[in-house]
Amino acid sequence: MTQAELVEPDTNRPGQLYGSDLIREFGFLKIVKEDFHNHYSQLTAPGFYALFVYRLGTLANMYRNKLVRWPLLTLYVLGQRFVRNFFGIEIFRHAKIGRRLNIGHQHGIVIHEYATIGDDVIIRHSVTFGVGTEWITGVGPIIGNRVTFSPGCVVVGNITIGDDVSVGPNCTITQDVPAGRTLFMPPPRSLPKQEYAKEQ
Repeated sequence: MTQAELVEPDTNRPGQLYGSDLIREFGFLKIVKEDFHNHYSQLTAPGFYALFVYRLGTLANMYRNKLVRWPLLTLYVLGQRFVRNFFGIEIFRHAKIGRRLNIGHQHGIVIHEYATIGDDVIIRHSVTFGVGTEWITGVGPIIGNRVTFSPGCVVVGNITIGDDVSVGPNCTITQDVPAGRTLFMPPPRSLPKQEYAKEQ
């Protein structure tokens, strides 16, 4: 690749690499190999499939030359549709994703194109990163490093989640979260059914 063929790197968040910048720095094969090992070296892992297709899309983003860009985009689009419809994992190629993202389960996972995800993040099933009701181009949730998401989490809007945060099941996050926190929903209330309440 010559410099003339490449799109300029993203410098909006200096100090950490995401998306195409990762491939530019380390190479496509190294990042894909890292994703493979991070999904327990299983070729059949849905999370690895989803990330491979995403990395293919970010590779296409790097090229200006249409003879290279369009075949890569075609493969990405076909792969993205397959992963979305078969595994229920939707990741857009313009999302900024760091290294070693682990998608632990399949189904109900959506990563918006304006989301930013740091290194060593773990996502389980039914997790959504979205922009909410206001459509602001280029703005989405920013997830720090080493953040873990339990099933059913929703992260909405232009918010930032700091490093080393653990998010419990079914949490809906709509405001910034400082680093080093644990989020969880209140425990469910235990109420006796009507027929049992009469006996007491």
